[in-house]
Amino acid sequence: MRYPFLLLPASLLLAAATHAQTMPYPPHDSAPLSSVQVSARAMPERIKAHQRDKIAGAYEMSNGWYLRVHTDARSIEASIDREPPLRLVAIAPYKFVSGDGKVTMQFNLGDTGDDMEMSYVPAGSLAQRVVLSSRLAQR
Repeated sequence: MRYPFLLLPASLLLAAATHAQTMPYPPHDSAPLSSVQVSARAMPERIKAHQRDKIAGAYEMSNGWYLRVHTDARSIEASIDREPPLRLVAIAPYKFVSGDGKVTMQFNLGDTGDDMEMSYVPAGSLAQRVVLSSRLAQR
């Protein structure tokens, strides 16, 4: 006895295999391969005593926020208004960045060295970076 329901799937498999043999192969990539290697510093840069004196203090931001900065040997703690503090590590003299890279602060700017600049990526799906500036309010 013949099973006609088995003939149809077998014929489809043969047709598919024949079609696959006639399709062209993808072209070879002729571009040379290159690689990029990124490495981070083993330890954040150390903040010297005279730099800590120049950084620590209270700042009135250009948008009305009030920022307090406390320093330790390798990082700063920045508190904006009544928000939880942000910890930023030193990546260069007077330049700090958060662990996720979304907040940066640079100090010792301006003619007298009392100005600072903060930039951050606000929460949300927009690709933007907000930049604020300030002058040292008090010591």
